[in-house]
Amino acid sequence: MKKKIYSILFILYSLQAQTFSIARIHYGGGGDWYSDPSSIPNLLNYLNKNTAISTNLEEIRIKLTDEDANQHPYLYLTGHGNINFSDDEVIALRSILMNNGFLHADDNYGMDASFRREIKRVFPNKDLVPLPYTHRLFHSYYSFPNGLPKVHEHDGNPPQALALFEGERIILLYTYESDLGDGWENESVHQDPWPVREAALKMGVNIIYFALTQ
Repeated sequence: MKKKIYSILFILYSLQAQTFSIARIHYGGGGDWYSDPSSIPNLLNYLNKNTAISTNLEEIRIKLTDEDANQHPYLYLTGHGNINFSDDEVIALRSILMNNGFLHADDNYGMDASFRREIKRVFPNKDLVPLPYTHRLFHSYYSFPNGLPKVHEHDGNPPQALALFEGERIILLYTYESDLGDGWENESVHQDPWPVREAALKMGVNIIYFALTQ
Protein backbone atom coordinates (compact mmCIF):
# COMPACT_ATOMS: atom_id res chain seq x y z
CA MET A 1 0.00 0.00 0.00
CA LYS A 2 2.79 2.42 0.94
CA LYS A 3 4.61 1.59 -2.29
CA LYS A 4 1.49 2.44 -4.30
CA ILE A 5 1.06 5.76 -2.47
CA TYR A 6 4.71 6.67 -3.05
CA SER A 7 4.31 5.81 -6.75
CA ILE A 8 1.29 8.11 -7.10
CA LEU A 9 3.05 10.93 -5.25
CA PHE A 10 6.09 10.55 -7.52
CA ILE A 11 3.89 10.78 -10.63
CA LEU A 12 2.16 13.91 -9.32
CA TYR A 13 5.49 15.52 -8.45
CA SER A 14 6.82 14.74 -11.94
CA LEU A 15 3.74 16.24 -13.60
CA GLN A 16 4.10 19.43 -11.56
CA ALA A 17 7.80 19.72 -12.34
CA GLN A 18 7.35 19.97 -16.09
CA THR A 19 5.11 21.93 -18.43
CA PHE A 20 2.72 19.85 -20.48
CA SER A 21 1.88 20.86 -24.05
CA ILE A 22 -0.19 19.55 -26.96
CA ALA A 23 1.20 19.58 -30.50
CA ARG A 24 -1.44 19.67 -33.24
CA ILE A 25 -0.40 17.93 -36.46
CA HIS A 26 -0.56 20.01 -39.64
CA TYR A 27 -1.11 17.29 -42.23
CA GLY A 28 -1.59 17.45 -45.97
CA GLY A 29 -4.43 16.18 -48.13
CA GLY A 30 -7.05 18.91 -47.97
CA GLY A 31 -8.49 18.24 -44.53
CA ASP A 32 -9.00 21.14 -42.12
CA TRP A 33 -6.30 20.12 -39.63
CA TYR A 34 -6.74 23.55 -37.97
CA SER A 35 -10.44 23.06 -37.06
CA ASP A 36 -11.79 23.91 -33.59
CA PRO A 37 -9.15 26.59 -32.89
CA SER A 38 -10.33 27.31 -29.34
CA SER A 39 -10.48 23.65 -28.34
CA ILE A 40 -6.90 22.94 -27.25
CA PRO A 41 -6.39 26.21 -25.32
CA ASN A 42 -9.68 25.56 -23.48
CA LEU A 43 -8.70 21.99 -22.65
CA LEU A 44 -5.26 23.07 -21.43
CA ASN A 45 -6.83 25.78 -19.28
CA TYR A 46 -9.27 23.26 -17.76
CA LEU A 47 -6.41 20.83 -17.16
CA ASN A 48 -4.34 23.54 -15.50
CA LYS A 49 -7.16 24.59 -13.17
CA ASN A 50 -8.40 21.16 -12.17
CA THR A 51 -5.30 18.95 -11.91
CA ALA A 52 -1.73 19.12 -10.66
CA ILE A 53 -0.42 19.25 -14.23
CA SER A 54 1.26 22.50 -15.22
CA THR A 55 0.43 23.39 -18.81
CA ASN A 56 1.57 25.54 -21.67
CA LEU A 57 -1.75 27.23 -22.43
CA GLU A 58 -0.93 27.88 -26.08
CA GLU A 59 -1.42 25.28 -28.78
CA ILE A 60 1.73 24.15 -30.60
CA ARG A 61 1.43 23.37 -34.30
CA ILE A 62 3.86 21.06 -36.06
CA LYS A 63 4.42 19.16 -39.26
CA LEU A 64 5.65 15.62 -38.77
CA THR A 65 8.69 16.39 -40.91
CA ASP A 66 9.78 19.31 -38.68
CA GLU A 67 13.23 18.78 -37.19
CA ASP A 68 11.88 19.02 -33.65
CA ALA A 69 8.70 16.98 -34.20
CA ASN A 70 10.04 14.17 -32.03
CA GLN A 71 10.37 16.61 -29.11
CA HIS A 72 6.57 16.66 -28.73
CA PRO A 73 5.46 13.40 -27.08
CA TYR A 74 1.74 14.29 -27.03
CA LEU A 75 0.29 14.78 -30.51
CA TYR A 76 -3.25 15.70 -31.53
CA LEU A 77 -4.90 15.30 -34.91
CA THR A 78 -8.40 16.26 -36.02
CA GLY A 79 -10.41 17.53 -38.98
CA HIS A 80 -13.39 16.90 -41.23
CA GLY A 81 -11.75 15.93 -44.50
CA ASN A 82 -8.94 14.09 -46.20
CA ILE A 83 -5.67 13.17 -44.51
CA ASN A 84 -2.71 12.29 -46.69
CA PHE A 85 0.72 11.59 -45.19
CA SER A 86 3.83 11.71 -47.33
CA ASP A 87 6.23 8.77 -47.09
CA ASP A 88 8.50 10.88 -44.88
CA GLU A 89 5.57 11.73 -42.58
CA VAL A 90 4.65 8.05 -42.28
CA ILE A 91 8.20 7.25 -41.18
CA ALA A 92 8.33 10.22 -38.80
CA LEU A 93 5.02 9.40 -37.10
CA ARG A 94 5.96 5.75 -36.70
CA SER A 95 9.27 6.76 -35.13
CA ILE A 96 7.65 9.21 -32.68
CA LEU A 97 5.01 6.74 -31.52
CA MET A 98 7.47 3.86 -31.18
CA ASN A 99 9.73 6.06 -29.05
CA ASN A 100 7.30 6.86 -26.23
CA GLY A 101 5.13 9.27 -28.22
CA PHE A 102 1.34 9.34 -28.03
CA LEU A 103 -1.25 10.45 -30.58
CA HIS A 104 -4.86 11.38 -29.87
CA ALA A 105 -6.82 11.46 -33.12
CA ASP A 106 -10.31 12.93 -32.77
CA ASP A 107 -12.72 12.54 -35.69
CA ASN A 108 -14.44 15.87 -36.29
CA TYR A 109 -16.79 14.05 -38.71
CA GLY A 110 -15.47 13.22 -42.13
CA MET A 111 -11.86 12.14 -41.62
CA ASP A 112 -12.57 8.53 -40.64
CA ALA A 113 -11.89 6.75 -43.94
CA SER A 114 -8.69 8.67 -44.74
CA PHE A 115 -7.41 8.41 -41.16
CA ARG A 116 -7.82 4.64 -41.06
CA ARG A 117 -6.13 4.36 -44.45
CA GLU A 118 -3.14 6.48 -43.45
CA ILE A 119 -2.67 4.84 -40.04
CA LYS A 120 -2.58 1.47 -41.79
CA ARG A 121 0.33 2.85 -43.80
CA VAL A 122 2.06 3.87 -40.58
CA PHE A 123 1.41 0.55 -38.83
CA PRO A 124 0.43 -2.09 -41.41
CA ASN A 125 0.67 -4.88 -38.84
CA LYS A 126 -1.44 -3.23 -36.14
CA ASP A 127 -5.21 -3.01 -35.86
CA LEU A 128 -7.38 -0.54 -33.96
CA VAL A 129 -8.78 -2.23 -30.86
CA PRO A 130 -12.00 -1.03 -29.15
CA LEU A 131 -11.42 -0.22 -25.47
CA PRO A 132 -13.96 -1.62 -22.97
CA TYR A 133 -15.65 0.75 -20.53
CA THR A 134 -13.63 -0.86 -17.73
CA HIS A 135 -10.34 0.31 -19.26
CA ARG A 136 -8.29 2.65 -17.07
CA LEU A 137 -8.57 5.38 -19.72
CA PHE A 138 -12.16 5.93 -18.59
CA HIS A 139 -11.22 6.07 -14.91
CA SER A 140 -7.74 7.61 -14.88
CA TYR A 141 -8.86 10.90 -13.30
CA TYR A 142 -12.63 11.23 -13.69
CA SER A 143 -14.99 8.27 -13.94
CA PHE A 144 -16.79 7.53 -17.22
CA PRO A 145 -18.59 4.23 -16.55
CA ASN A 146 -20.28 4.39 -19.98
CA GLY A 147 -17.16 5.24 -21.96
CA LEU A 148 -16.76 8.26 -24.23
CA PRO A 149 -19.30 11.08 -23.93
CA LYS A 150 -21.36 11.86 -27.00
CA VAL A 151 -20.93 15.52 -27.96
CA HIS A 152 -22.45 15.67 -31.46
CA GLU A 153 -24.64 13.17 -33.27
CA HIS A 154 -22.78 12.72 -36.57
CA ASP A 155 -24.17 9.43 -37.94
CA GLY A 156 -25.97 8.66 -34.69
CA ASN A 157 -23.67 5.76 -33.84
CA PRO A 158 -22.36 5.17 -30.32
CA PRO A 159 -18.98 6.79 -29.62
CA GLN A 160 -15.95 4.53 -29.74
CA ALA A 161 -12.48 4.72 -28.23
CA LEU A 162 -10.12 2.71 -30.43
CA ALA A 163 -6.45 2.14 -29.66
CA LEU A 164 -3.23 0.93 -31.21
CA PHE A 165 -0.96 -0.92 -28.81
CA GLU A 166 2.76 -1.51 -28.62
CA GLY A 167 2.93 -4.27 -26.08
CA GLU A 168 0.76 -3.05 -23.20
CA ARG A 169 1.28 0.64 -24.04
CA ILE A 170 -1.30 2.60 -26.01
CA ILE A 171 0.54 4.62 -28.64
CA LEU A 172 -2.54 5.93 -30.45
CA LEU A 173 -6.06 6.68 -29.29
CA TYR A 174 -8.78 7.31 -31.87
CA THR A 175 -12.01 8.86 -30.58
CA TYR A 176 -14.75 8.22 -33.13
CA GLU A 177 -18.41 9.38 -33.23
CA SER A 178 -17.80 11.48 -30.12
CA ASP A 179 -16.35 14.81 -31.32
CA LEU A 180 -14.54 15.80 -28.14
CA GLY A 181 -12.88 18.73 -29.92
CA ASP A 182 -16.23 20.40 -30.55
CA GLY A 183 -17.02 19.97 -26.87
CA TRP A 184 -13.80 21.75 -25.93
CA GLU A 185 -14.64 24.76 -28.11
CA ASN A 186 -15.94 28.09 -26.83
CA GLU A 187 -19.63 27.93 -25.92
CA SER A 188 -20.51 30.46 -28.63
CA VAL A 189 -19.26 28.19 -31.43
CA HIS A 190 -21.72 25.29 -31.12
CA GLN A 191 -24.02 26.45 -28.29
CA ASP A 192 -23.52 23.17 -26.48
CA PRO A 193 -24.78 23.21 -22.87
CA TRP A 194 -22.18 23.24 -20.11
CA PRO A 195 -22.78 19.61 -18.97
CA VAL A 196 -21.91 18.40 -22.49
CA ARG A 197 -18.86 20.63 -22.72
CA GLU A 198 -17.70 19.72 -19.21
CA ALA A 199 -17.98 16.00 -19.97
CA ALA A 200 -15.82 16.51 -23.06
CA LEU A 201 -13.25 18.50 -21.08
CA LYS A 202 -13.14 15.88 -18.33
CA MET A 203 -12.64 13.14 -20.90
CA GLY A 204 -9.82 15.18 -22.40
CA VAL A 205 -8.22 15.35 -18.95
CA ASN A 206 -8.57 11.58 -18.64
CA ILE A 207 -6.84 11.01 -21.98
CA ILE A 208 -3.94 13.29 -21.07
CA TYR A 209 -3.60 11.91 -17.54
CA PHE A 210 -3.67 8.35 -18.86
CA ALA A 211 -1.10 9.08 -21.57
CA LEU A 212 1.27 10.60 -19.01
CA THR A 213 0.92 7.82 -16.43
CA GLN A 214 0.42 4.59 -18.40
